Amino acid sequence: LVNKKVNITTPRVAVTTLKEIKENFKYPNIILDVEYISGITGRNILIMQTNDAAIIANLMMGGDGLVDKTELSELEISAVQEAMNQMMGSAATSMSTVFNKKVDISPPTIDLMNISQNEGRDNIPDNDLLVKVSFRLRIGELIDSNLMQLLPLNLSKKIVKSLMGE
Repeated sequence: LVNKKVNITTPRVAVTTLKEIKENFKYPNIILDVEYISGITGRNILIMQTNDAAIIANLMMGGDGLVDKTELSELEISAVQEAMNQMMGSAATSMSTVFNKKVDISPPTIDLMNISQNEGRDNIPDNDLLVKVSFRLRIGELIDSNLMQLLPLNLSKKIVKSLMGE
């Protein structure tokens, strides 16, 4: 999609809260909300820095990726949604194989999150424990940052039970 080498590290998994995320993550960010709709049901939220999303969108549209901005046009938002849709679709296909049942996702919705300015808070429950899956995302020399996936604890438990064959 981006005509560059993409590396995503082995994930690190931790249990966290919204408070910890607020204290340890740079803002503003893009939130991509993907719903598991069959095989597994529940929300799956991906968070990435807005500048990283702008670089990905620029590359997808044939640019050189040399951007520095925190606001995305509708076309750029659409490009990022498509990239994440393909990534999560691939993950759902892999999960289908591992769980031996079809896993489907909804198309992602996208929103801006800037918790320091109270923007985007509705997408993440305040008090619930969340499972945070962190990946280091590298795209050529343009991006070297963290991509974060958040899942409610109860959904994570369902996924683990499925992995265990229960």
